[in-house]
Amino acid sequence: NGSNDILELAARAFLTAGCEAIYSQHAFAVYPLVTQATGATGVVVPAKNYGHDLPAMLAAITDKTRMIFVANPNNPTGTLLGKDELFEFLKQVPKHVLVVLDEAYDEYLSAANKSEAIGWLNEFDNLIISRTFSKAYGLAGLRVGFGLCHADIADLMNRVRQPFNVNSIAQAAAVASLADDDFVERSYALNQAGMVQLTQGFNKLRLEYIPSFANFVSFAVKSDTQNAAEVNQKLLQKGVIVRPIANYEMPDYLRVSIGLFSENARFLEVLEEIINK
Repeated sequence: NGSNDILELAARAFLTAGCEAIYSQHAFAVYPLVTQATGATGVVVPAKNYGHDLPAMLAAITDKTRMIFVANPNNPTGTLLGKDELFEFLKQVPKHVLVVLDEAYDEYLSAANKSEAIGWLNEFDNLIISRTFSKAYGLAGLRVGFGLCHADIADLMNRVRQPFNVNSIAQAAAVASLADDDFVERSYALNQAGMVQLTQGFNKLRLEYIPSFANFVSFAVKSDTQNAAEVNQKLLQKGVIVRPIANYEMPDYLRVSIGLFSENARFLEVLEEIINK
């Protein structure tokens, strides 16, 4: 039921009271939620440049650690870890600690940056990769995700899975979409063009933003006259919906998803009007 389901199944299968799960500051909100739901303790590692500080996450491992969540690219900041850096991290994680590598936005990466983690499964039995059809495949409303991991881990996750967690229509659509490479290529190209369009707009407006490798950009509103929450409300009044991310300890930022050219243009037009006022 989306890659969210993979994250929850992993937590339910391997976390319990007295255990610890590690995740980064400014990382996906579901990690602390599923950790809390199991009764385990969440350990938040301070972010580095709004992304994961892998050496600090290694240093946070204790004898109570059972799981580490890593989002790559990260949501909501869009930061990306290098493949070599991530591989070295996995080599240093104790074998009894599971690493959940959340790659929901991998399809938006260039060929040079694309994940090689599936090939790493042969080396790391403690690796779980979560992916989704909700982003570049455009099937968000159908709620289909999938996980890749060692068969023994999959067996344990299946024991806590709802028997009918993904409906048959969604499964059929997901399988069919795997053969539609043209659509994914168009999604990638549209996202690349939209990223340029939005970041050029932010530069024009002199707004700080976090360089992103996903299908969204987080930008800062730090004005003496209006804050991010106020700008969000004014955008809503104009029919433009973005995502406030104060709950990610980023009260000065808003996150905007990349849309069609006309949608991006409308957002920038309204944003400029609000900022100039």
